[in-house]
Amino acid sequence: MQIVECVPNFSEGRNPDVVEGIAAAMRAVAGAQLLDVDPGKATNRTVYTLIGTPDAVVDAAFAGIAAAKELIDMRRHEGEHARQGACDVCPFVPVSGMTMDDCVQLAHRLAKRVGDDLGLPVYLYAKAAQKPERVRLPDIRVGEYEALEEKLKKPEWAPDYGPAEFVPSFGVLTTGARPFLIAYNVNLNTPSKPKAHYIAARVREKGYAKRDADFQFIRDAKGKVELIPGRFPGVQGVGWVIEEYGRAQCSFNLTDASQTGLHEVFEACREFATGQPGVRVTGSEVVGLVPRQSLLDAGRYYLQQQGLCSGVTERRLVEVAIQSMGLAELTPFDPDERVIEYRVAQDGPLVGMTVREFVDTTSSDAPAPGGGSVAALCGSLASGLAAMVGALTVGRDGFEDAWDELNEVAEAGQAHKEAFLFAIDADTAAFNDMMGARRLPKKTGEQKRARQAAMIAARRGATEVPLGVLERCPDVVRLAGVVAEKGLPATASDAGTAAAATAAAARGAYLNVLINLDGMADGDYVAGARERADRALARTLADADQVFEGIRERLEKVLND
Repeated sequence: MQIVECVPNFSEGRNPDVVEGIAAAMRAVAGAQLLDVDPGKATNRTVYTLIGTPDAVVDAAFAGIAAAKELIDMRRHEGEHARQGACDVCPFVPVSGMTMDDCVQLAHRLAKRVGDDLGLPVYLYAKAAQKPERVRLPDIRVGEYEALEEKLKKPEWAPDYGPAEFVPSFGVLTTGARPFLIAYNVNLNTPSKPKAHYIAARVREKGYAKRDADFQFIRDAKGKVELIPGRFPGVQGVGWVIEEYGRAQCSFNLTDASQTGLHEVFEACREFATGQPGVRVTGSEVVGLVPRQSLLDAGRYYLQQQGLCSGVTERRLVEVAIQSMGLAELTPFDPDERVIEYRVAQDGPLVGMTVREFVDTTSSDAPAPGGGSVAALCGSLASGLAAMVGALTVGRDGFEDAWDELNEVAEAGQAHKEAFLFAIDADTAAFNDMMGARRLPKKTGEQKRARQAAMIAARRGATEVPLGVLERCPDVVRLAGVVAEKGLPATASDAGTAAAATAAAARGAYLNVLINLDGMADGDYVAGARERADRALARTLADADQVFEGIRERLEKVLND
């Protein structure tokens, strides 16, 4: 599922009616959730946190900006924070199923819409910047709102979108794309701020001051203190004391969650704490929300350090991460509330059913779930069995040579399992989209064209879901073959069942591809999809039969002996 975060900052933090008016505009957009509203009186600024599907988040951000245009007058604004627009900055952040380039495109979409529909000037910054001098937000904000009227008259400061005109009541919007930022604190068993800062300075990118044998600062020719770089790029950090708990923390901002992991920072703090006699790391805390991947990476790391299989369920990995880094030491850590994807992406209605509910619904007179969803279910079960055999074998004596490979198999099996589970509901949703397109009005020529376009799009969507299921099947059979060869002998039947279930998934998905291709006018698409389907089915069935027969012969030999 594609999930994006957007963090618009509006230049109003004192008038609750304005703060709520902007929030209400964004809340009204379906598919986007307003997770947080954080007003500041001194800064006279409010930070909003949106999350959801890309289209919905763009729509919600636009709705908030449109509301701000009506509710905020920058001519009367003052506050401690630098600013130059009613919606001063609006970055997009990739969370799940999104690349940075995807978020750059969202920034362009929003900028064009604001420029065209609201008549406002817009600058692009960070990863979306079109000019090097516009990468950094402080460079764009030089002179702030007060300098904007003259600034917009200069060719080098023409906006990226919208008119090069000063709009006194609004100013200018700056939008762009940046990585996810995690606020992360590591807890210590000491009330000493200097000891915490000693550790934080060695972890952060900036590093710490060079000193001579007499512990005096070493300065360069210009008199500036020289620094020894810290360990991790993209990490900012200081030491401080939490008066409430009477203890110190190393407080960090991880400015790019994909560059440096939480567990890496945590373990580095543990390492450097040993340089401070008696100081120990006792736990840590995430401030605000955290991306799922950060916890999954941490969970895998700690399981691997223990010599255990890391190809376990996602929730187990999250649990291991919470326990290993002591994320619940100071306050409770509920993944459903604190993991950003879990706030949005819940199981679909079919996956959320019990086994009996799913089977009963399948056996009813309802047209969905149908063969496509059942094929995806077979794929998820097959992947789960392959992961299970890998997990059971890793760590067992006598199988040491296969541990690494089977660990990779288990991780891959878990990933395939999640993708197949998603396809169970996606297949039914695609069927519903087709039914919805058929019900569209077709009285006028324009209605007929719109209906035809919707039906083509829905038919393609209904084809791509089972085709995606089918194209995963060859790799699942490969996993079944590996665990059949290198897994515990007692799990041979499980590996064979995985191969058989994958073949069933492939056959079912293949038939669903064919039935959805029937009647499509785009010959090139039909030919291409058919070729992909034929190739994936042939490979899956050949390999699945080989794995299954090999296991059957082995088990029959044991039985006969």
